[in-house]
Formats: sequence, structure tokens, C-alpha cells
Amino acid sequence: MDAIIADLDSRRMPFHVAVENWQHDLNIGTVVRNANAFLAEAVHIVGLRRWNRRGAMVTDRYQHVLHHDTVDDLAAWAEAAQLPLIGIDLLPGSEPLPAWPLPRRCVLLFGQEGPGLSQAARERCSVVLHIPQFGSTRSINAGVASGIAMYEYCRRYASFTGLPVGPNGPSELKTE
Repeated sequence: MDAIIADLDSRRMPFHVAVENWQHDLNIGTVVRNANAFLAEAVHIVGLRRWNRRGAMVTDRYQHVLHHDTVDDLAAWAEAAQLPLIGIDLLPGSEPLPAWPLPRRCVLLFGQEGPGLSQAARERCSVVLHIPQFGSTRSINAGVASGIAMYEYCRRYASFTGLPVGPNGPSELKTE
């Protein structure tokens, strides 16, 4: 396990993912699993320390998962690391994710399933972006949104050219 973590650490992308956990932990496991799939540097869980790990499908063993009691704690950590907080939520005044120039080093912050980003989180974000949607539903869940946002980040910053592709997809991800 240590060798796998060391290998992943040598190739991680320079973005972090954070999710609020105030009421319940639906989709946090999916966020962790997505972070592992897209090689995020770390996942930050804000609020309740407990979360259901089943959705992570054991990827939490290979993914750095950090805890912050409050959004202010996360924001202080991000400021010290010189990483802007980028909110991802479908809110009035939010900007479309595909059109926004995502910083290479950042924290993508997702809100609680249901209520979305808390007011405290909105106030600490340098910008709030949304994923454009075209159907009749007004939102997608945090797990799905995290996967879309992380894919968009990697689409911009990861090199996909020249990767050998077999039945299980690319065997190596080059991060420049």
C-alpha cells in the first residue's frame, strides 16, 4: 500500500477537493473516489468528521483525506498554501465552469448534498462556478458534480496524448 501511495504521490495533480459535511455524508465517498480517479492532491472534509466510506470503494486508503472543523479552518489552510477556494454550485450569479479560467493550483469546494454551499463557504470562495445543465432537473448531486469538475480540470491540465490505451484505459497519466 505504501508503494502505491508513493507512486500516486509522484503523479498527483496540483488541485485539492473539499466538501462540506454538516448534515449527512451522502456522496462524500463518491467525491473521494473521484479524487483518486483524477489524482487530486487531497480531499478535505469540512464539518462532521464521520462519513460513510463505502462509496469510496477503498480508494480512501490511497487518497489523502484531511479534516477541517469549519469553512474558516479550510480557508485558513488554503490561504497558507496559497490556493484559491473555487466554489462549485448552481447559484444565482455563479459563472459557467467551462468558460472560467481555472487556476492550476486551487481547491474545488462542493457543498452539502441538498442545500449546496453554505453561506460561510460562499463568502470564502474567490468565485463560484456552475456546471451548465440542459434538462428539466435543477441540479445534480455533489458526487456527480465533483467528477465533472475534476474531469474538466484534468481536461485542461493533464496530458492525454501518447498514452497507451488497453482494455482498461490509459496505463499511465502524465501530468506534464
